Amino acid sequence: MSVLRASRECDNMKTKSYNLVNNVEQEEMDAGLLAEMYEVEAKDGKSVTLPSVFSSEIREDLIRRAVLASRANRRQAYGHREHDGKRAPQPGMKHSVEWWGKGRGVSRIMRKAGQRTAAQNPHTRGGRRAHGPMVAKDWSQKINSKENATARDSAIAATANAEIVAARGHQFDSGVRFPIVIDGYVESREEGDEKYSIESIPLQYSTRKFVAMMEGLGLGDDLERARTGRNIRAGKGTMRGRKYRTPKSILLVVAQSDGLAKAARNVPGVDVVAAKDLSAEDLAPGGDAGRLTVWTKDAIGALE
Repeated sequence: MSVLRASRECDNMKTKSYNLVNNVEQEEMDAGLLAEMYEVEAKDGKSVTLPSVFSSEIREDLIRRAVLASRANRRQAYGHREHDGKRAPQPGMKHSVEWWGKGRGVSRIMRKAGQRTAAQNPHTRGGRRAHGPMVAKDWSQKINSKENATARDSAIAATANAEIVAARGHQFDSGVRFPIVIDGYVESREEGDEKYSIESIPLQYSTRKFVAMMEGLGLGDDLERARTGRNIRAGKGTMRGRKYRTPKSILLVVAQSDGLAKAARNVPGVDVVAAKDLSAEDLAPGGDAGRLTVWTKDAIGALE
């Protein structure tokens, strides 16, 4: 059993939020079109009181158990059709076979037509499986509700520890303050400044704005790691709609699905989840605690 302590910043149950200022510059292109360039600056905001879950003990054993149970409970039943071995022709078999019948002094086994070579049986070359997977098999795993809740709280506390986040492979600037909480958003243009709620940013060019926000917070390297780390998956998943495997990057936790959530959901490696739907698997994919997590101030309030 592995028990770790949460970061010292959470012992005081308070942390400073980030206010994001987006300096928008317009550049004139051909045919009078204007292209917008974004440069986001992260400034210190107000102090945010953190819920008690951020100071929970980090139980890596419970986190892994909860994640494995969650994955097992999503697993779909698979197996052969009933009486499949008694149908002819059998699926996947390459040969036309026949039965010689009794009284020849040889085993009663299916043989290739016109030959003595046995085929299709489990112990023959290229034959079927002896005991294939059955649809009735139950893959689910049970976990106590209190253990599941403790695993979720532990995973939340791990996101506030910079050492654990870095050990998971995430890349970020040395000056980043954990946990990462964003509050205000301002767009600064020549005409003046416009203030928005962080979760309700304008939808126009919102994905580019989100990427600029993460770069301003010092998390741009992790987005680049996920983008360049996308590769072709090994195995048959390539034929089943899962051709590419993308590394996990930032987890954005919001209070409601609005402009910011829609802006982030199309960035490679980034996942968006509402605070009320948080699970250990969201915070610790694969059972490894310490995912790089960005919280909105409203999401922190929704945890209480």
